[in-house]
Amino acid sequence: MTAAVLPPRPVQVWWARLADAHPDLVGLLDPVERGRYEATADPGNRRRFLAGCAVSRVVLGELLDLLPADVPLRRVCGRCGGPHGKVTLDVPTGSVHGDVRFSVSHSGDVIGFAVCRGADVGLDVEDGAGTDVEKVAPRVLADTELAALQARPAAERQAAFLRYWTRKESVLKAIGVGLRVPLRRLEVSDPKVAPVVLSWPEEMDTRQEVRMADTVVDTTHPASVSVTGTTEVTLVRHDTSAMLRAWQ
Repeated sequence: MTAAVLPPRPVQVWWARLADAHPDLVGLLDPVERGRYEATADPGNRRRFLAGCAVSRVVLGELLDLLPADVPLRRVCGRCGGPHGKVTLDVPTGSVHGDVRFSVSHSGDVIGFAVCRGADVGLDVEDGAGTDVEKVAPRVLADTELAALQARPAAERQAAFLRYWTRKESVLKAIGVGLRVPLRRLEVSDPKVAPVVLSWPEEMDTRQEVRMADTVVDTTHPASVSVTGTTEVTLVRHDTSAMLRAWQ
């Protein structure tokens, strides 16, 4: 008997630029977000935080038919219980929107937001400009991955390393582990082949099924999306720049 092939799971991926984070967007933030925004001293990090919050609220508002400021978001740290952990929709059990999952990532001047239904999702984007591969790679790659990277021509190493990196971070975000597990203990496939997890960290008690998809924002910003489950992933790309400008 031939196994049934599940249809791809659509994941919407919305992109914005740091320049899209205009001051009027502060009015969309809730009190917790506004407090964190005002407490962030570095101007670049403040704008990244603002852009991430605004993109989340504007996109979810469109999907849920709510004003961005009315989107019920909740942040709880899994370790200390503080209001700075992974962001989720704060909706009642059984809500029609209870299966909406999303992930936010930013690097350099790019901000990304991935959203889907019925599965947990993780998005990671990395800025290749100025990345010191020789310095960072040993902290990110498993021994076999590092050896494969070093065997490549020097001109190919940065792109390959960034692909390894985005795949790993997207997986750990999707399963809710984040950076509590060292990246080098998770092994993924070579950037030249389809993305899959090859080896999980030994300290993880449960190991979920995960499917991945690679994408790029531009020539210096590769990204990856991971979704829990066995359904293959298809990405639908959007630009939020015009949506954010509408709130000026």
